[in-house]
Amino acid sequence: MELRLALGIGNIAPETLVFSTVDGALLSPDNLSRDWRRVSTARKLPRVSFHALRHTHASVLIGAGVDILTISRRLGHSKPSVTLDTYGHLIKGADAAAAKAIEGVLK
Repeated sequence: MELRLALGIGNIAPETLVFSTVDGALLSPDNLSRDWRRVSTARKLPRVSFHALRHTHASVLIGAGVDILTISRRLGHSKPSVTLDTYGHLIKGADAAAAKAIEGVLK
């Protein structure tokens, strides 16, 4: 933001992506991965790919009970079935929750 102001570019537009160039353009995935490796190495962090953070994000959301449609949209998947195919194994206790919900209605 300081650089944007110094360059006279002004505020970031609401639709600007989190990882973008100074002028708000799409940042190259290769550049982002390279920069992530450099920062991780400099900070002596475990060697984890930037893409792995995406999987962690999805896994945490699933664990917190966020619905698949919302997660799918956040990840930019073309349809929720892509999210389910990738992360469905992380959904635990769904059958028990469904049975409990039906039991409550039938009582």
